[in-house]
Amino acid sequence: MEQLNLKIGEKLKKIRIARQMTLDEVSGITGVSKPMLGQIERGQSVPTVTTLWKIATGLKTPLSSFLEEIPAEYALATMEESQVILGDEGRMRAYPMFTYDPVRSVETFYIEFDEGCCHRSDRHNDGVEEHVFVLRGSLLLIFGEHRVTVQEKQAIRFRADLPHAYHNISDGECAVYNTIFYPDAAYGGWFI
Repeated sequence: MEQLNLKIGEKLKKIRIARQMTLDEVSGITGVSKPMLGQIERGQSVPTVTTLWKIATGLKTPLSSFLEEIPAEYALATMEESQVILGDEGRMRAYPMFTYDPVRSVETFYIEFDEGCCHRSDRHNDGVEEHVFVLRGSLLLIFGEHRVTVQEKQAIRFRADLPHAYHNISDGECAVYNTIFYPDAAYGGWFI
């Protein structure tokens, strides 16, 4: 876990310094307190998935860019080798399978939701789209005015630039693949 602390903290500090921002300024655009941001930068704290999303959204940076590794010619992802990101007091577990890829402007997660878990996500940046494929269980997705139930072996694509929620309505665990597509440089060029 210490290695994850350091990786996230180093990336946050790198982005902040590259943009010539203070911790106060980052706090203002992310809604995350200055002391928490300082702890994250120093590797003293691993942010929850909600906090990390706030930071990524405020900085207009893909969440998994905080976890990315050096690119290779190919990548074989294994859930057991991923650094799990916990949400909703551990009732949601997100495993970055493929961290943000700047060439493709995409990242992919395997996510498990415990029975009854309802995870709410703030809006992502303009133009961001999510694809969710339900492997096991049933998921109620709420985005904007829409409430859509996605059953096992079904998939949904939706705009993620508005608040949305994932609610496991199964009798048991729900597991999904979630792929997030970001606008490329032609649509704003906001990646580091």
